[in-house]
Amino acid sequence: MTTKSMTTESDVATSATAAREKLDAHTYETVQWHFHESTGSPFWLEKKAGLNFDPLTEVKCFDDLKKFPLFEDEWLRGGPVRRWVPKGMDGQPTYVFETGGTTGIPKSRVVIDDFRIDYEMFSHTLPDEYFPKGANWLMLGPSGPRRLRLAVEHLCQFRGGISFCIDLDPRWVVKLIKKGWMDHLEEYKKHCIDQAVTILTAGHDIKCMFTTPKLLESLAYGLAERDTSIQEVGITGIFSGGTEFTPQWTRFCVEELLGGPTEESGVYMTPTYGNTLMGLACSRPVTEEEDYKIAYYAPQPRAVVEVVDFDDHTRVVPYAGTGRVKLYTMTKEFFVPGFLERDEGEREEPYSSYPWDGVSGVRPYHAIASQTTVGVY
Repeated sequence: MTTKSMTTESDVATSATAAREKLDAHTYETVQWHFHESTGSPFWLEKKAGLNFDPLTEVKCFDDLKKFPLFEDEWLRGGPVRRWVPKGMDGQPTYVFETGGTTGIPKSRVVIDDFRIDYEMFSHTLPDEYFPKGANWLMLGPSGPRRLRLAVEHLCQFRGGISFCIDLDPRWVVKLIKKGWMDHLEEYKKHCIDQAVTILTAGHDIKCMFTTPKLLESLAYGLAERDTSIQEVGITGIFSGGTEFTPQWTRFCVEELLGGPTEESGVYMTPTYGNTLMGLACSRPVTEEEDYKIAYYAPQPRAVVEVVDFDDHTRVVPYAGTGRVKLYTMTKEFFVPGFLERDEGEREEPYSSYPWDGVSGVRPYHAIASQTTVGVY
């Protein structure tokens, strides 16, 4: 082991200790806010009465969150949604974002500023060389009542650009798949790609974009049919997200769709992992040397991701061990003290830029994978 690597490991360990202290303090402040009569939300103040402990006096650090029962996403189905708005934020302009909803009542989350804060934090991780300040963006992803569209638009505006968007209803995509209407699915996908190609070839000077892996691949083929490419229409930076992000797909995308590795004048692409509950987890740099391995790190202390034992969600698996993804969200607007995601993966060690645990190999949880319809993601 070289002196440099020893120093680096020492630095990461020191940073990890500081990050844990910050997380503990943030956890305490968040719980005080959400469970105090003057600032808490009606939902959590009502739940407090049924707990067998007092969050205000018995939650002093992050590990104390394990005293809470698991968060149930069914709580987010139906209203009134205002029960989630903390009293300390009454009267502020409020959004409601939906997730799911292919069948039954969709899950809803009320938001005031979280989507802006999350994406401003993410903005600081983007290299200006490939995501130039002032550049215009294309949002090639789901529209409608979803956080993602407004979040990408804010990210673009925060960086000084103008965001162009398309119409895309992922619920209709999932319905087409479930009905087996694959011809209709291909036509709808073509409809979405046609919108994107029209925008990209209309002289709007778009250099950056968000899209999902499936749509990125379709866009590349759609442009090839017009004798052009993602590079040739001027795109230099892409951020993307979705369960289809695998090392194999990433290698194919970099080598075949984006003009080769970035250092060889290819398009820069960064994977992300996120949802309406958590926000946005960034990845450490994806490199050929690591076989395009993708490791995600949640935006601590506002959100935390653990990889936990399949049979005991209170036990974190060892590093490199496989388990289910468990999410915690802790902002002034929204509190989730432990939610089992529909994903599994491997626990990753802290990284210099993100000195806390991460997760790699994210994929649908094996026990329900056969029931999951991926759609445009």
